[in-house]
Amino acid sequence: MRIFVTGATGFIGSATVSELIEAGHQVLGLARSDKGAASLAAAGAQVLRGSLEDLDSLRSGAANSDGVIHLAFIHDFSNYAASAETDRRAIETLGAALAGSDRPLVITSGTLLLQRKGSLANENDEAVPNFPRKSEDAAFALASQGVRVSVVRLPPSVHDDGDHGFVPSLFAIAREKGVSAYVGDGLNHWPAVHRLDSAHLFRLAVDNAPAGSTLHAVADEGVPIRDVAGVIGRHLNVPVVSISAADAGEHFTWMAGFIGADSPASSTLTRELLGWQPTQPGLLEDLDKGHYFDQSSA
Repeated sequence: MRIFVTGATGFIGSATVSELIEAGHQVLGLARSDKGAASLAAAGAQVLRGSLEDLDSLRSGAANSDGVIHLAFIHDFSNYAASAETDRRAIETLGAALAGSDRPLVITSGTLLLQRKGSLANENDEAVPNFPRKSEDAAFALASQGVRVSVVRLPPSVHDDGDHGFVPSLFAIAREKGVSAYVGDGLNHWPAVHRLDSAHLFRLAVDNAPAGSTLHAVADEGVPIRDVAGVIGRHLNVPVVSISAADAGEHFTWMAGFIGADSPASSTLTRELLGWQPTQPGLLEDLDKGHYFDQSSA
């Protein structure tokens, strides 16, 4: 199949492009810049210049492909509502181009802040009311329009060399503050996945996911944040300390709303549905390899 990939030059997108090409698919990747276009061409993908705000480029890419994987998102947490609205419009545009064709559209969401009914959030759990998933709502509205839409929820840590998400931010904060911290007892949990395992799931989803399915790209079901802080403290040679919830905002700044979250999640239903089996190192093992320390030093 010819797969159109948004976010194709990003941390997860670049791995997904490679996964698709190795599996025999052709890839059309969205690129905003000359540098991005060059990297896609070097990976063996075709290039479409455009962006999330350029709805004509999204419409063209989807219309001329056999399926779409939508990974792009504007990661501006200071203006998250605007970013989520841009994402909603992009999903609706991609879906309109695929309507009536039963072609697959795989969109990206997250496992944080779900209304879990058991000890682990699963694929059937919905978002908490004060943190709605515009992406998921927009996607599933397309299922009745002849689009084979599915959702891949990513955990808060998608890790590997080159990560620039939550965990590198924790390294940066620890280096700046001189301590590696967690909130309270630090026994709140984050699920995690290696980016190569997540890329494999995106490929399985575009190939085989049934319409309306929600998938969890979760390898580690719940890593205690205190353990993450411990690895960071050891590599940076700084004390590992507890921060009260009242002081978390000052210490962690924009990450304060995430660092104390207890959001363990399961991928049991995803594995049963698609046969996905993570094979890459877990989060703590990956952190101990040292490349996050090298990134934070740079």
